[in-house]
Amino acid sequence: MLSIGAQAKDFSLKDQNDSVVSLESLKGKNVLLSFHPLAFTPVCEEQMKSLEANFETFQSLNTVCLGISVDSVYCKKAWADIIGIKKTPLLADFWPHGGLAQLYDVFLGDFGFSGRVNILLDESHKVIFKKVYPIKEVPDINEVIELLKAK
Repeated sequence: MLSIGAQAKDFSLKDQNDSVVSLESLKGKNVLLSFHPLAFTPVCEEQMKSLEANFETFQSLNTVCLGISVDSVYCKKAWADIIGIKKTPLLADFWPHGGLAQLYDVFLGDFGFSGRVNILLDESHKVIFKKVYPIKEVPDINEVIELLKAK
């Protein structure tokens, strides 16, 4: 996994609305890469809902949150509609399978999905925070918010 201070690796993936999101297009913004194993699972749902519930807070902190899993665009769209995600981009790291998760070294090859990991990038897209969470634990989004408020 990228170390604190490392420059993030660029990527382009489609979100649940079939729009391309690239890291390059988010220059000048903090970016939270919120990796989660799979759509349609309870802990992942809570993780993504926490991003959505804090959308305005993150926006006020010049931060874009991206939910990322190995699911397809169509799966992400159906899931977003069901759980009420309207503002937060949910990126499909579908093909090559888990390519972004592999690039960021958070892919769990034995399981075929990413770990539950938050990686926060500053405005120049250097890593300023990273944390791997147990698969069955919802990440505490407040630790990211507090870090952003303090910087």
